[in-house]
Amino acid sequence: MDHQHHHNEHSSAQPMEHMAHSHAQHGEHQHGSPGMSHGSAKDFLRRFFIVSILLIPLALTNSAVAGFFHIPLFALGKWIQFGIATIIFGFSLVFFQHARHEIMMRKYGMMTLVSIAVGAGYLFSVASTFIPSLHTEFYLEIATLVWVLLFGHYLEARSSAAAGNALSEVAKLLPKQAHKMVDGKEEEVAIGELKVNDMVLVKPGEKVPADGEVAAGESHMNESLVSGESKPVHKGKGDTVVAGSIAVDGSLTVRLTRVGESSTIGQIQKLITAAGETKPRSARIADKAAGVLTFSALSVAILTVTVWFFVFGHSFVFAITLGITVLVIACPHALGLAIPTVTTIATSLAVKNGVFIKNLSKIEVIQKADYVVFDKTGTLTTGSFGVTNVIGFSGVDVAEVVRAAASLEQHSSHIIGQAIVDYAKAKGARLSEVLDFKNVAGKGIQGSLDGQPYAVGNVAFVRELATLSTEAEEQIEAVLSKAETVVCVVRGGQLVGMLTVADTIKPEAYETVKKLHTLGIKVAMLTGDNERVAEAVAKELKVDTFFANVLPEDKYAHLRALQQQGNIVLMVGDGVNDAPALTQADVGIAIGAGTDVAVEAGDVVLTRSNPADVVRLIVLSKKVYVKMIQNLVWALGYNIIAIPAAAGVFAAWGFFLRPEIGALIMSLSSVIVVANALLLRRVDLEQRT
Repeated sequence: MDHQHHHNEHSSAQPMEHMAHSHAQHGEHQHGSPGMSHGSAKDFLRRFFIVSILLIPLALTNSAVAGFFHIPLFALGKWIQFGIATIIFGFSLVFFQHARHEIMMRKYGMMTLVSIAVGAGYLFSVASTFIPSLHTEFYLEIATLVWVLLFGHYLEARSSAAAGNALSEVAKLLPKQAHKMVDGKEEEVAIGELKVNDMVLVKPGEKVPADGEVAAGESHMNESLVSGESKPVHKGKGDTVVAGSIAVDGSLTVRLTRVGESSTIGQIQKLITAAGETKPRSARIADKAAGVLTFSALSVAILTVTVWFFVFGHSFVFAITLGITVLVIACPHALGLAIPTVTTIATSLAVKNGVFIKNLSKIEVIQKADYVVFDKTGTLTTGSFGVTNVIGFSGVDVAEVVRAAASLEQHSSHIIGQAIVDYAKAKGARLSEVLDFKNVAGKGIQGSLDGQPYAVGNVAFVRELATLSTEAEEQIEAVLSKAETVVCVVRGGQLVGMLTVADTIKPEAYETVKKLHTLGIKVAMLTGDNERVAEAVAKELKVDTFFANVLPEDKYAHLRALQQQGNIVLMVGDGVNDAPALTQADVGIAIGAGTDVAVEAGDVVLTRSNPADVVRLIVLSKKVYVKMIQNLVWALGYNIIAIPAAAGVFAAWGFFLRPEIGALIMSLSSVIVVANALLLRRVDLEQRT
């Protein structure tokens, strides 16, 4: 499948580590509306610390604070306040830039309201400093407002930097160097330096660094990441190989046909920018709420001035003071922090748990999922062959069966032979030298071991060499019905044992399915393998449903069918052929060790190729969603009560919300929102079964 024809073949690629590092370092983030200038976490933190220090003398020269602590005020106090507040006002100009963008795009949000409140409060306070009859200053209130909002911006920028760290985690899964052939000699080069038509050497066990064509050599290639087919594919001269596929048992010299964005290096290049621009729906609710608050606060402020001056006949100074108080108190500190605090912690918590959420708006969808669909090969299974069972006949010990089979197979380059040798070595078997070794094409191998003739091969080969007992025939039939490969061991014309070889299920897969069921979520499995293989794996894992013989281009159709039944579907996959399905799903989850196309198509990337991380992702999303709603309710609830109180609605009962009290409550509500978000850090993402 030409999955990358739309990329520019000659586009230059920067090395992954550099890319990851630069993003993580700059921590770029967009706040609010698009087109807004970027600010780094470090810059906002620096501003926040400077304002924190300046707040101390500002508070001590404030009449209300000084009166509370019985600190005598001195004559220059109001001028010190004016000077410090002006410096702090300078730090708030970044909000005015953001507000300008909001106004130009007619998306009046948080920054518009902040700018009106800060601007009006500061100008009125300056007027009070020079016109003593006004005698009301909001310097401290404005300063705390700027202080809290700078912290909110810092948290947002932090979440972007955390995403950058996640990128470098995923980058670790990719090859960093390639063996480039120059004048017949091998040179180590960074992958970013590769060009079309370069010759590279791919050794056994290594990943192909970029798409190309085999110029020399042959090998079985593990393409399970790309094709979803669990059996390795033989590649020789003239065959095409895809970035990310692994050479299993031979070396290849590959002439590169695609580099840069089109190959492994382009895997996650656009990830961070895209992630920075996504917001949870609740963040968009916060933005909308801020827009509504802007107009509500302005309307209430104008109404307050009008009613108190024209209707109740109070002095204009009294009326305008109440109007400005409304604007300052309406400013949504807590609302500005409600979502960023949660998403920042959620992002870093996710990264620690092997999950990178590219699209934060999907959190709300993940937490109400009904179905998780797994692609089988490479996701629930390892995508590589392993010995699943060993049986001894005629009283022969299982260890002896393994030793004999592996001793003969160590001379074989066949993929199944290699799996048996690896298994024997893992079991600590001592392999013996084989004499008179002979390869029987398509059937098996023969040789002399410890002075006795041995043969290892498929069922057809064994039937030629030995008479099988009824018991042996039944055992073989049972294995074949599970669609596993049978390797028989014959000694001197007698069947002494057999080994079963199959694409092995990841140990974590069992627990993952069990935990998803505990969460009330159904599990489906998609595979290109035949019905027998699929059914065997499905039974073993106890999945709710499975789809076998699925052609790559038809995967998305099965997902659509589940969606049409009213299910919210998450899809977990790792290959090129999973890309359309990942896009079709309500949330696409790409396994990070997979290919660039899968990672591009997914909304979430699992950096550890561990299916259990899907459970952690769902549990995290549920907890994060609850925190977002709690914070929104708290932040908006404060404003709904505070604005009327500041406007003097409760004046008949002798209650006015004074600016300094309003500012204190406002700061407290911000602290509560942040503290509530910080509780997320203590969340246990292990779903107990």
